[in-house]
Amino acid sequence: MREAVLRAAGDALAERGFAHLDLAEVARRAEVGKTTVYRRWGTVTALLADLLDDMAEQSEPRTETGALLDDLRANASLVRRTLTDPRQGALFKAVIAAATCDALAAEALHRFYAARVAEWAPCVRQAVERGEVPDDTDPEQVVRAVSAPLYYQLLTTGSPLDQATAERAARAAYDAARAGAFSTVR
Repeated sequence: MREAVLRAAGDALAERGFAHLDLAEVARRAEVGKTTVYRRWGTVTALLADLLDDMAEQSEPRTETGALLDDLRANASLVRRTLTDPRQGALFKAVIAAATCDALAAEALHRFYAARVAEWAPCVRQAVERGEVPDDTDPEQVVRAVSAPLYYQLLTTGSPLDQATAERAARAAYDAARAGAFSTVR
C-alpha cells in the first residue's frame, strides 16, 4: 500500500506540482481508501517527506572507480540522468518549490540531500588517502560542488543538461578540490 501511494504521489507531483497535490487524488490513483492515506500521512507535506525519504533509500549506489575525477564524473552523470528524466526532473522541481514555502518539505529535502552527500563523500575521503587532494579537503563540499551547477542550470536557465554539462561540473569540482578550494582550515 505504501509503495502504491508513494508512486501515485510522485506521479501527481511530476504532473501537476506541489500546489495541486491532493491526498484524496493520491488515494484514488493508488487505489486505496482515502481514510487510509489521511490516517497514515495526514498532510500533503508528510506524504512528500515520506516520498523523499523513499527516494533516498531507492537511489542508485555510488560508483567507486579508484580515481576521484572518475567518481565525480559518475556522480555528475547520475545527477544529470535523474534531473533529465521526465518524471524525476519534474518531481525534483516540485519538491524544491515546496521546500521554499514549507518547513517540513524543506526538512525532508535536506534529509534527502544529506543522505546522498553522505553516500558519495567517501570517494573524496579515499582521494585524500591516495594523496589526490589536500588532507584538509571537506568531502561534503566537494560532492555538493558537483551537483550544484546542474541544479542551478535546471532551475534557472531551462537549457538542456547534457553529458558535457555534467563533465564540466565534475571537472570544476575536481580542479577546485585539488587546488585546496574546499579546505576545512581557513
